Amino acid sequence: MNAPVLTRVEAGVARITLNRPDKRNALDRASVAAIHDELRRCADTDAVRVVEITGAGTAFCAGADLAEMQGQAHAGAAANLADAERLADMLSTLNSLPKPTLARVNGDGYGGALGVLAACDVVVVADTAKFAFTEVRLGIIPAVISPFVVGKIGESAARRYFLTGETLSGTTLLALGLAHEVVPAELLDATCGRLTQSLLKGAPLAQWHAKTLIRDMAHAAPSGRAAQSKDAASRLAAIRVAPEAQEGFSAFFEKRKPSWLKG
Repeated sequence: MNAPVLTRVEAGVARITLNRPDKRNALDRASVAAIHDELRRCADTDAVRVVEITGAGTAFCAGADLAEMQGQAHAGAAANLADAERLADMLSTLNSLPKPTLARVNGDGYGGALGVLAACDVVVVADTAKFAFTEVRLGIIPAVISPFVVGKIGESAARRYFLTGETLSGTTLLALGLAHEVVPAELLDATCGRLTQSLLKGAPLAQWHAKTLIRDMAHAAPSGRAAQSKDAASRLAAIRVAPEAQEGFSAFFEKRKPSWLKG
């Protein structure tokens, strides 16, 4: 039996590949658990600077494994809750990973796959890929992915696409804010490679603090923006005297590469 997820680490980049091509990389319990384990391992591994997620075969991810989900209909409430919470925990870990994440979307993505995209920092989509929030057509709802997706696309778009389940192109995902670039399939690797190199140029701790800053500021109420700005100022004051920032400044003025780019 093939492993549901494959991970390869090379030159600071960990590529996590969903590896159920015969099931269009549908998310079953084993694959969700494996992704979660790999994400936590990447978070704790200094050699990993960037995490990339992609799919084996022609699809990115077909969403939840429907056969497994149908079987859950005969399970109790506690078992169903535990099953849903496993996906929630994985998406939460992906969303809050202290390292940059990039989705290399090589093919179609449905349902839960769009939650994975929403939880990633950077998303590059092959222009032939199709997407949809198909849950309502199966009599369910996109519940677990909704905090991440609605945070990206907003209430108005969610009201339409959560209810219609209509097919979306990569260009539509770009307009909605779920994708950053849509490229021909033959340019997918080159585009991801270019973005990865940009991510590798950033200082690791600074990127972690930047991700935390974005999450904290993105949903600030207008009435609290002044206080949020002062909070951000205190973060900057603390970070710019830290060793990593001092190394960054020194490297700039000495016209050399900073330590995180050496080796």
